Amino acid sequence: MASIKDVAELAGVSITTVSRVLNSRGYIGSETRQKVEKAMEQLDYHPNQIARALLKNQSYLIGVIVPDLSHPLFSELINWIEAYANERNYKILVCNSLQDSDKEANYISMLRQNRVDGIIMCSHSLEIESYLKVSMPIVSFDRIISSSISYVAGDNYKGGEIATKHLIENGCRNLLHISGPLKYDLLPNRRSDAFQLTCMKNNIHFTIIEGAHIKAAFQDNWDFIEQVISPQLENYDGVFCSNDIMAYTLYVYATRNGIKVPEQLKIIGYDYHSFTRLMQHPKLTTVRQPLDRIGKALCSALIDQIENKKSDFVNNTVIDVELIRGDTT
Repeated sequence: MASIKDVAELAGVSITTVSRVLNSRGYIGSETRQKVEKAMEQLDYHPNQIARALLKNQSYLIGVIVPDLSHPLFSELINWIEAYANERNYKILVCNSLQDSDKEANYISMLRQNRVDGIIMCSHSLEIESYLKVSMPIVSFDRIISSSISYVAGDNYKGGEIATKHLIENGCRNLLHISGPLKYDLLPNRRSDAFQLTCMKNNIHFTIIEGAHIKAAFQDNWDFIEQVISPQLENYDGVFCSNDIMAYTLYVYATRNGIKVPEQLKIIGYDYHSFTRLMQHPKLTTVRQPLDRIGKALCSALIDQIENKKSDFVNNTVIDVELIRGDTT
């Protein structure tokens, strides 16, 4: 089995230079890097990750806990997190909590036992105290856990505001907002705050109903609309849904029940993830969260905290959102 010394000799460089290439540390000229990489390829050299982790007391592993891996928002977000982590020589371990607090707690314990360097927390089914007990770097997506834990979020308040204004500007006077779960103080609930305040400022009649749950599939959303929304749907001319899957399900339900969209009912969603971009008819009016930028910000904030080794290193980021005009308004 080839060693780092063998690589250095074949490439005609020092062992320190090979180490710098492996760890992406310090300046290395492109020609020197190519020599080292070619030597590694010829010798089929692979660094011993376990030994490196023990030596540096760092595993170069990041845990990512999501509420539902099958949801297009989180599957796309993981794709971007992995891409940016890889650029900085980190690997990720993905945990699917399914919004089960016991599973989430068990995953946190498992990640600690496997000596990950930090956790990106996208699932939030535990009370805040549970996260504060985790003795490693954490970055949260869409939740303020404490002043000592960094978070990254889209501008949820602005998203709710531009969605509501768009419906009002298009003639809606009786609005419904199907919100996400309100049990926890999550940043996406600022969409509901913005909806309510924008309606009040414009003297618009409004109602907020909780129901846009992350793990709800099409049939779950359909059943919710049929049982909860349909008895009062005729009272509204515009609906702001807190996610695109709910918005699309509502569109299908309305058209199948003789309600013309957007003539009689205008619908706007939220996220603009891969599922939404795939749809060509209708093209959904929605609010875009730039998941590529969010993924990079989550990854950068966590790795910066890991590598600065400062317990009080906090880097909060709020990323701009934008209205995507489609056929449903």
